[in-house]
Amino acid sequence: MVAERSQRGSAVEAAAEQHLQQAGLQPRARNVRYRGGELDLVMDDAGTVVFVEVRYRARSDFGGGAASVDARKCRRLAHAAQLFLQDNPTLANAPCRFDVVDATGEPPQLRWLRDAFRLDDC
Repeated sequence: MVAERSQRGSAVEAAAEQHLQQAGLQPRARNVRYRGGELDLVMDDAGTVVFVEVRYRARSDFGGGAASVDARKCRRLAHAAQLFLQDNPTLANAPCRFDVVDATGEPPQLRWLRDAFRLDDC
């Protein structure tokens, strides 16, 4: 079951990345792990560093995947983003934003939430 969930997560992340690329974003990194947080996708949108959280739910009864990005998850993403920028000093002064790709159903229907939250929200 864990392997199946991992495979589904990877497939949904790949679909989200492709969706964002079709919208003009360029990939920078995928599944960047730090102690205390992970960045699913890091993309470039015309010079803006975009940290993307991909959330999948089989059903939207409880608000879909985007509803699961709570304050705790927001803080973890913000921390991981700060570490990513420290590891990539050429991006340190670039504008940044946090997007969420909400995937629901089978096959997953993708919904891209640009600028889903800001560091001030965390």
